[in-house]
Amino acid sequence: MTSDEHARLMRANQANWDARTPVHLASRFYGLDQDLDPERWFAAFEWEDLGDLTGRDVLHLQCHLGTETLALARRGARAVGLDFSEASVAAAAGVAARAGVAVEYVQANVYDAVEALGGRRFDVVYTGKGALCYLPDLERWAGVIAQLLRPGGLLYIVEFHPLLNSLGPKPAPGEGPELLLRHDYLGGEGPVHRDATRTYTDGPPVEGATESYEWMHGIGEVLGALTGAGLSVRRLRESEELPWPRWPHMKRTPSGWWRLPEPRIPLLYGLLAHR
Repeated sequence: MTSDEHARLMRANQANWDARTPVHLASRFYGLDQDLDPERWFAAFEWEDLGDLTGRDVLHLQCHLGTETLALARRGARAVGLDFSEASVAAAAGVAARAGVAVEYVQANVYDAVEALGGRRFDVVYTGKGALCYLPDLERWAGVIAQLLRPGGLLYIVEFHPLLNSLGPKPAPGEGPELLLRHDYLGGEGPVHRDATRTYTDGPPVEGATESYEWMHGIGEVLGALTGAGLSVRRLRESEELPWPRWPHMKRTPSGWWRLPEPRIPLLYGLLAHR
């Protein structure tokens, strides 16, 4: 696909996330009307990998409602959240204000982040949990990351495993609970087109822009993009747990997250790289 075609599909995604935002704000999934605990979206290994964030400049790319951004700020970071959805950025700013946490939010496409942030550099760039699938070009993305990081700065990706994305969200009508491969694990065959009035949360149906596009990215593609941009990979973890029960037969773990009873497969990965 050409860059113009990519831009068109990303505009469709932007409209879709604008339409999703009020649904997510009202959902029990995010629970923003309850006592806010943004750290519930983090695995314990994330804090181990990130280390002490006190006084560090941290950028959260594709932040949506800013739940993780709040947790980073509460850990002492000077946190900035960036998202292409104007509705999401406005909502995130409201959530942070109600929580009494100082976070700066910027509305921009991730590919335009360098210009939108005025050339600022960061000690840590954090992203993931449903972010990379909305990016058509990982090589271009990795080049942006390299420009956003100070020398020695860290990139931390905590992303849904491509195997999880390949399995699809739920069985089709008439099927049993068995997990079936429904999408490619590897990228390169173009985007997966979705047209749905329901998102991954509970809540009312999405109104208006219901179409979205997702691109598959295998872990090898992610690693290749980052090393090609001059970053060095320090650590790669694979985890069998998710922060919510994607399938009904998942079991709660002592961490409060969820895993499949069997088979044990990776559902999430954490990748730490530095510039």
